[in-house]
Amino acid sequence: MTNASIPSKASTIVVVRPDGNSQFEVLMTRRPQNMQVLGGFLVFPGGGVEEVDWSERMLARCRGLSPAQAQQLLGTDMTPEQSMGHWVAAIRELFEEAGLHFFVNERGDPAHVADEGLGERLAQKRRTLSTGELDFPSLLESEQLFCDLGRVAYLFHRITPDKHAVRFDTRFYLATLPKNQIPLTASEEVAESLWIAPNAAIAESESGHFPMMPPTIIALRMLVEHGSWHNLASAYGLVA
Repeated sequence: MTNASIPSKASTIVVVRPDGNSQFEVLMTRRPQNMQVLGGFLVFPGGGVEEVDWSERMLARCRGLSPAQAQQLLGTDMTPEQSMGHWVAAIRELFEEAGLHFFVNERGDPAHVADEGLGERLAQKRRTLSTGELDFPSLLESEQLFCDLGRVAYLFHRITPDKHAVRFDTRFYLATLPKNQIPLTASEEVAESLWIAPNAAIAESESGHFPMMPPTIIALRMLVEHGSWHNLASAYGLVA
């Protein structure tokens, strides 16, 4: 009998927005069919936690959450810095895959993409970040920006069962769509993105139309249980 593979640390982020009818939608992305892992599956933005995500340079570019708070929220034996790296990874992956960001300036004000060509520069740097030509701390330093980790709420933790050859030790997060931002329709790791009500996504999965992994469905069902945007926002401190 072979030993189970060691799961890789990962973060996934569920972005939500009110639908104007007391309910809400979630942002989901379809992975390209030719990808080795979960090709063609409908997922939330996310990926592996990298060592740079909890580096000293990276943590110096974070606001809204301390390493000690991150460790306490995760309830883990990881170091405070590694714990905080999971929040960073969620925000980094969201930016890489969907072009959405939770960046603020030195004063803590949201970074407006219309300011002095910032949007165009971030779009170019997002592409180099995705290809590995630029790391996340360098991107933020170059624009004198910081990650607002306080905008991202922790949801739950899942580990892929031993029977799978590829395993992930994943923390799920929740955040509201940032104001005046629109996700990319496609990117290097995304064939398409779509907004969909959680119960509709579950129905599409059950019909076989949208292939999803069990943790994705668990997250959707958790959101459905809140019943309305007001209840969800109140439970997790979300701001529209």
